[in-house]
Amino acid sequence: MPKHTVTGAGNHSSQPRFYNQKTLWTKPFIFAIITVLILSITSLLTGVYDIYGQEDGLRMFFTTRVPRTAALLLTGAAMAMAGLVMQLITQNRFVEPTTTGTIEWAGLGLLLVYLIIPSPTLGVRMIGAIVFSFVGTMIFFLFLRQVTLRSSLIVPIIGLMLGAVVSAFSTFVGLLFQMTQNIQNWFIGSFTAVQIGRYEYLWFIVIISILIFICADRLTLAGLGEDIATSLGVNYNKIVLIGTALISIAVGIVAAVIGYLPFLGLIVPNLVSMFRGDDLRSNLPWVAVIGMGTITACDIISRTIIKPFEVPVSLILGTVGAVVFITILLRQRRPRRAR
Repeated sequence: MPKHTVTGAGNHSSQPRFYNQKTLWTKPFIFAIITVLILSITSLLTGVYDIYGQEDGLRMFFTTRVPRTAALLLTGAAMAMAGLVMQLITQNRFVEPTTTGTIEWAGLGLLLVYLIIPSPTLGVRMIGAIVFSFVGTMIFFLFLRQVTLRSSLIVPIIGLMLGAVVSAFSTFVGLLFQMTQNIQNWFIGSFTAVQIGRYEYLWFIVIISILIFICADRLTLAGLGEDIATSLGVNYNKIVLIGTALISIAVGIVAAVIGYLPFLGLIVPNLVSMFRGDDLRSNLPWVAVIGMGTITACDIISRTIIKPFEVPVSLILGTVGAVVFITILLRQRRPRRAR
């Protein structure tokens, strides 16, 4: 974790704002949950296969539609929360698994698993992705510790450069051993293949969410910087290590089961933070719910935009995420008005 204090990182005040005193079950939060429920029902009813007119329609509904919707909700929560934790640890609004190279390291782990084991199980692929996600994220944090940065934009640029190097190495290895198809399938980032027996590992995300919530206060303190966190009695290095491990597990599971999903961890935490400040514990339910809604909406668009064909959800997420990323950059460049 970097020792520097990033200026212009997008904080909305010089002091962190805490919202523990606010009740979670407010009207806006209830409205957000209702919206996610509506999107979930829409997802269950969206698809090319006629579940009403076919004899095996009910079986197909529970074999494909229900697992896909559950995978969407779990994946959305996982990637959004991973982005939130990573932004707190690095004290930077532009950081998430896509802009730090974490997801590229997970892809490298998957590729190496295929090289070592010709037909690996989903569990083995998941372990490889988790291990390399952790290693890659720690390399990114250790690199930031060694440099002093004055601009918040430099951090994601470094992460994107590291990710590009890892991605290029993965492509080289794939070409060398004729495994480019595995890399291409991973980069698609689609929920098309999700069905019973191929998504159950995503339920581990529920455990990850609980652990993040338990560590929420300490992760929030870690986001204040090493000196402040240590003065408040927090073992800074330990909590950063725990946060990195939780991020790596979440990203590794998603990478192994679904594939490459860009910018979700950037979009959702920034939207929530704009309205609610930087307290992880109070923001976590919001981030999880909005993450679910965002990816479900993108998946519905991907299934209907050129129906009966399906666009990879990563394409929709990448487009939306790029627009949000540029918008945040432009907001940072605007001169701040006197408060």
